Amino acid sequence: MKAYKGVVENGVVVIIGGRLPEGTVVTVTVGEGELLRARITNVLKRPRKVKVRLKPNTGLATSGLGGAGGGILGSDD
Repeated sequence: MKAYKGVVENGVVVIIGGRLPEGTVVTVTVGEGELLRARITNVLKRPRKVKVRLKPNTGLATSGLGGAGGGILGSDD
């Protein structure tokens, strides 16, 4: 087993100073301090959740298509 140094760029581990063949299975070890810092950063930069509540418009359902305005459904021809 051999250790390589690397960095994460856009969520992908890039190995510095070495090349591995396609399909190589790797294990990534992260230090406790770096993992803690990444978790805190993710929590602070996470977009705020916004809840939108829509009130049903009951007036539209009762006075809509079949009213005195005419149209296909309201005509008595």
